[in-house]
Amino acid sequence: MAASHWAYTILFFFSSLSLAASNSSSPFICRTTPQQVIIKIWVNGIEGKNIEGLGALFGGILPIHEKEGIRLPAVIPQPVECCSNLSSKLSGSIAICQRGDCDFSTKAEVAQSGGASGMLVIDNEGDGLPVMDCPHTKTLNISIPSVVVTKSDGEVLSKALACEKSSVELLLYAPLRPVLDMSVLFLWFMAVGTVTCASVWKGLIVCDKSEGSYSQLLRKESLETDEDDEEIVEINMMSAVVFVITASAFLLLLYYFMSSWFVWLLIVLFCIGGIQGIHSCVISLLLSKWRNLGKRKVNIPLFGSVSIFSLVVFVSCFVFTVFWAAYRKASYSWIGQDILGIFLIITVLQLAQLPNIKVATVLLCCAFLYDIFWVFLSPEIFGNSVMIAVAEGDNSGGESIPMLLRVPRFFDPFGGYNMIGFGDLVFPGLLVAFSLRYDKQKKKGLANGYFLWLTVGYGLGLLFTYLALYLMNGQGQPALLYLVPCTLGTFVMLGLVRGELKDLWNYSLEDHSPSTSSSRQSFTDRVDCASETNNIEVRGPLSV
Repeated sequence: MAASHWAYTILFFFSSLSLAASNSSSPFICRTTPQQVIIKIWVNGIEGKNIEGLGALFGGILPIHEKEGIRLPAVIPQPVECCSNLSSKLSGSIAICQRGDCDFSTKAEVAQSGGASGMLVIDNEGDGLPVMDCPHTKTLNISIPSVVVTKSDGEVLSKALACEKSSVELLLYAPLRPVLDMSVLFLWFMAVGTVTCASVWKGLIVCDKSEGSYSQLLRKESLETDEDDEEIVEINMMSAVVFVITASAFLLLLYYFMSSWFVWLLIVLFCIGGIQGIHSCVISLLLSKWRNLGKRKVNIPLFGSVSIFSLVVFVSCFVFTVFWAAYRKASYSWIGQDILGIFLIITVLQLAQLPNIKVATVLLCCAFLYDIFWVFLSPEIFGNSVMIAVAEGDNSGGESIPMLLRVPRFFDPFGGYNMIGFGDLVFPGLLVAFSLRYDKQKKKGLANGYFLWLTVGYGLGLLFTYLALYLMNGQGQPALLYLVPCTLGTFVMLGLVRGELKDLWNYSLEDHSPSTSSSRQSFTDRVDCASETNNIEVRGPLSV
């Protein structure tokens, strides 16, 4: 009897488990995670642009694959809020309901009682999507799937339905997103590679001056012209604070007055900077290896004698940039945008330099607070996250700000891009470049220097950023929140452990240079060895 009793107990236990498992997918059970939904649209049989939505925690579960979904007509019910009994039947259709005042579960019950096979709610807020949660005060008996879409996507759908002669059909499905898209790794390598390349760029364009006569001539010319050629902007504490204040004012300007013409102005400035960046980098790199490229010249009105090589490079850069601007909305335009952006960042990091850790601390801490405030704290004041709203291009007429590197999500069925702003490369990049200059001046190796560890710290900071994005379900993250501690914190801790923090804090390149002539010679070795001999300026597209 005892054995029989235990057998029945075990059988009842496993039966309960199987019943619970079967009921876990029941539409009457509240789920804990909403489905991310793709909505395919057909207007008069012509397929339009897909929109995205967020599934409810109650009701039916949408299929994972598109082929398993059912194409159904969309209908605007009366009343449009779906908060009370409908005046007409919606048999076999998807009810398009406005947000209204009642809760989501009430809308779903009304739509289901009217015969609808699904419900799509148009939100009335401009930022983000609400979670359609289960009410705790009543038992639900909802079997139809429910989805909420943003106000902007809903307006497009409502306009199509407003036409009497138009027929709108929808297909809803919820594909699974990959845990890690390869575009994240690609963007990580791109960002770390750009910062590293910009830091070591001057070492890449060093000339081979094995010929004695050439070296003597170059040294003589350098002493006369290096002050005009080396246009280095050394950042000080005041300019660091002013820069962050100016950036905040410009961000607010974009937020309140964002329009297509404003974004077009930024696109034009980006193109000018991209042309300058590519031209400068290509000229300096190629002339450092092949000095004879710049000897042949041609006379151009208003510009005088110009190197044919410099002119050809400039025209090529101009054509490339115009092509990108003309096709900036094409699926492949991200390649051109990234190329222009990378060369622009490299050029900026050659022109701007940090003198010591004291200035770096002020600049990066201000940028740290700037990033956190405009992403996380600005919604408390302005109602929306100002940084995210500007980055997403709200009210920009379909245009997007180009001051970022982006890579499409190749394996994500929802598409989109992984992006990183220029500031997330430039601010830490200034510190990484300074660490390399300090290591060279102090004749430090990789292991006992700072450059290697700051590069590793920058890479780890980016990894933490992407990890936070994943853990917070794609909510926008201020990258400098993770990059500043991983770079500046690493620098300060290493300096403290090695007893060099005081020197780093008050460091100045002029104070540590052996002589003025050696400093000038160092600059000549880096950049001007080719341009001085061939009378070519690497700073501008056309040089006289």
